[in-house]
Amino acid sequence: MTAPRTVETLAVVIPLKRIADAKRRLREGGTPDVDALVRTLARGVIDAARPRPTIIVTEDDDVADFAASLGVEALRTTARTLSDAVQFAYAALGERFERLTIAHADLASPAGLGEYAPRPGITLVADHHGRGTTVMSLETGLDFHFAYGANSLTRHLQEARRLEVDVTVIMDSTWSRDVDEPADLESFRWS
Repeated sequence: MTAPRTVETLAVVIPLKRIADAKRRLREGGTPDVDALVRTLARGVIDAARPRPTIIVTEDDDVADFAASLGVEALRTTARTLSDAVQFAYAALGERFERLTIAHADLASPAGLGEYAPRPGITLVADHHGRGTTVMSLETGLDFHFAYGANSLTRHLQEARRLEVDVTVIMDSTWSRDVDEPADLESFRWS
């Protein structure tokens, strides 16, 4: 007889693509040592997600090794876009977890992710421009279609409404600040 499978309540999923391909706008803007910055930001988000189970979703061997070096699971995908990678992780992890919190690896101030207790339904955290989605928490098992990119907040809100799921939108959070452009570095402190 096999033992019953345990389903955990909540995991944090952090998508992270190949480091050398990350942060194109920072690279084009002349920011020095972007690879180190990407690792530092990701390490901060991973540390902030503790003690929750944390999974890095990636297509890259080096990122998977980076995740392992920090004691977190790497979920390998062949997806090439952020939306497809998160969609893959959502489907793959649905039987293991009741809920997922998806957090970008470039949050400038990720403190509190591991203690976060989301409301029922879907929670969306807007980026500092009020258009993107930096953090999202939702129950697994929904027919949710992730739509990152320009104006993702509006598309994710529409998707929640399509599913008739209660949605909470947080417009002003420390999690709203991500680091995409040289000007965003002002909100980030090297540790």
